[in-house]
Amino acid sequence: MKLREAILSLVVGLPLFVSAGFGQEPGWSPVIIARGEMRRHIEATPILERPYRPLHVYGNAVRRAHYRGSPLAVRR
Repeated sequence: MKLREAILSLVVGLPLFVSAGFGQEPGWSPVIIARGEMRRHIEATPILERPYRPLHVYGNAVRRAHYRGSPLAVRR
């Protein structure tokens, strides 16, 4: 049972690490207001490489326009 869970988590989690390493669109961060070291890290990261964050309209729109060609959210 433990082996099955380990294999399943590896199969599910591996694409997350692989896709992040190839310069693709960043994922979402659950942190709305970053503080401390996380804030300094985010501010030091170029805006196109920062993660999407809830309520961060400007940065999310800039990243969306860069990666998808449209700043507006559209259903795929």
